[in-house]
Amino acid sequence: MKAIQVKQVGGPEVMELVELPVPQPKPNEALVKLAAAGVNFIDCYHREGRYKAPLPFVPGQEGAGVVTAVGAEVQSVKLGDRVAWAGLLGAYAEYAAVPADRLVPIPSGVSDQQAAAAMLQGMTAHYLLHDTHPLKRCETALVHAAAGGVGLLLVQLAHNIGARVIGTVSTEEKAKLARDAGADEIILYTQADFEAETKRLTGGKGVDVVYDSVGKTTFDKSLNVLRPRGMMALFGGSSGAVPPFDPIILTQKGSLFLTRPSLGHYIATGEELVARSGAVFGMIAAGKLKLRIEHVYPLAEAQRAHRDLEGRKTTGKLLLIP
Repeated sequence: MKAIQVKQVGGPEVMELVELPVPQPKPNEALVKLAAAGVNFIDCYHREGRYKAPLPFVPGQEGAGVVTAVGAEVQSVKLGDRVAWAGLLGAYAEYAAVPADRLVPIPSGVSDQQAAAAMLQGMTAHYLLHDTHPLKRCETALVHAAAGGVGLLLVQLAHNIGARVIGTVSTEEKAKLARDAGADEIILYTQADFEAETKRLTGGKGVDVVYDSVGKTTFDKSLNVLRPRGMMALFGGSSGAVPPFDPIILTQKGSLFLTRPSLGHYIATGEELVARSGAVFGMIAAGKLKLRIEHVYPLAEAQRAHRDLEGRKTTGKLLLIP
């Protein structure tokens, strides 16, 4: 089978298109023929070595396809089932062997590409909004990278709840996308200081929660725009890792809450995984959550996909097609 393999960590150029044997499923695994794999910043973190993975490895944390073989102990899925998963390496390939208890069914109203696009980013937006900080109708949220993959979904979900949404973006094109998704106010951080603008828009009160996937370049100012006892949900670091800091700063800025959540801890059990993915798929099928699949690349163009993602050239979701 064709697959992307990383033999040493580094830039996008370390990802090679290679021929590998089709994996044989273990007793608890199912073999999935991939229809699509999602491209996410966590893939870049694995590739560059920020998140450790044993070398060599096949990157990709999210995929969807059809079950073509099952291990001897598997009862939860069968041949021909359409399934999706997130949080396990190996999706940048034509086939992947996946533990059956981490596979979720794709409902008839959701396509394979939609499923691959929704698993990681859709469930991330869902847990951030419903569990990390359960956003309420009367609250105000600041969403960084509001036209990105998770950002557009967060904006929609927050808008559907009835919360006020302030989004930060870099261009007018991205501003339009975020507004169309339901953002109430947009700050072009390339033209205005988002800290000053957020304080102005909230009358100096600050926001209830900041959903931040950017990290290093936004972190300090994000803390400054929170109301007393507000929540900072730092769920990514597209601009780099946040330097160490003294937690007393949280006290000084108003007894703030800070969390660095990960999807894996919000889908730790099979029940939670099925419930969360089912909720996301249900909203997609009902038209309540719209996915923006901006670009679909052949598997061989994985390097280009990573360069586009890291270069901030993209909005919405990127997919690789084996």
